[in-house]
Amino acid sequence: MPSSEWEIPSDLQPDPSEHEFDLDQVLRSVVAVKALVPPDAFTAQTLGTERAGSGVVIRPDGLIATIGYLVTEAETIWLTTHDGRAIPGHALAYDFETGLGLIQALGKLNLPALPVETGDLPRPGDTCVLASAGGRKHALRCTIAARQEFAGYWEYMLEDAIYTAPAHPSWGGAGLIGGNGTLMGIGSLVMQQQDGKGRRVDLNMVVPASLLPPILGDLLAYGRPNRPARPWLGLYATEDEAGVLVSSLARNAPSQKAGLQEGDRILAVAGTRVSDLAGLWRAVWAAGTAGARVRLTIGRDAGPKDLVVTSIDRRSFLKAPRLH
Repeated sequence: MPSSEWEIPSDLQPDPSEHEFDLDQVLRSVVAVKALVPPDAFTAQTLGTERAGSGVVIRPDGLIATIGYLVTEAETIWLTTHDGRAIPGHALAYDFETGLGLIQALGKLNLPALPVETGDLPRPGDTCVLASAGGRKHALRCTIAARQEFAGYWEYMLEDAIYTAPAHPSWGGAGLIGGNGTLMGIGSLVMQQQDGKGRRVDLNMVVPASLLPPILGDLLAYGRPNRPARPWLGLYATEDEAGVLVSSLARNAPSQKAGLQEGDRILAVAGTRVSDLAGLWRAVWAAGTAGARVRLTIGRDAGPKDLVVTSIDRRSFLKAPRLH
């Protein structure tokens, strides 16, 4: 939604008097990100060709941390500062394992840089600020509801994701700022869960910022972590009470080529039974690195059947960032 059409209710905005740092100064580190992706890009159909969200300045030279899906395959990026300046940016990196992305501003931002948390903070019960671009009117006072595993349908998993409540309406790339003014995380998703009384509660899933420092050097040097890529199957899956179900397949990706079909139930990987998404992805990644042959046991109407999927590096399906 355009930033001019919404704001966080004043009673949910952070109170500057509750912080030992200059809240408004810290919020200037959060910039608006607009990315334009070519129509023939692999992710254009699922994520769109125009993507908007936020990013957080983490170095004085204009290096910005964001959520990777905003900038993957982006040809053009525009950054907008708190005072309305528009500055071009370049998509430097997207790490599939963490989900984090990096943008380099191609002009002077002249904005404060937030230090990145390197420990295991924040903890459940802590009060933080989840801020999208636009200052205090787009910042939300929130509580850390949980630190726990997250498994996504798109071959993605975090061992120790951050969950915050209430949910921010503009979460993509938003900065989670801790009590000492450091960057604790980058907003990724909004999720619905049931509380103990059966009511729906909206939460944000936030990627811990502490995952960035160990790979930052590699991302800057190579655009990716300097390690072998995980095997990718091009498979989208969901879980229910009965286990794991194939919901859709990436076109011309390994799973489709191997004969996997929507509606197949995945029973086992390399003989190891799987009952949820986390178990499925762990078993697939345990098969080796990209290129490994992954044996899936699937359930169809005719009964269990084995399929061998020859995995690939997900990057081979994506357009590389272009600097023009």
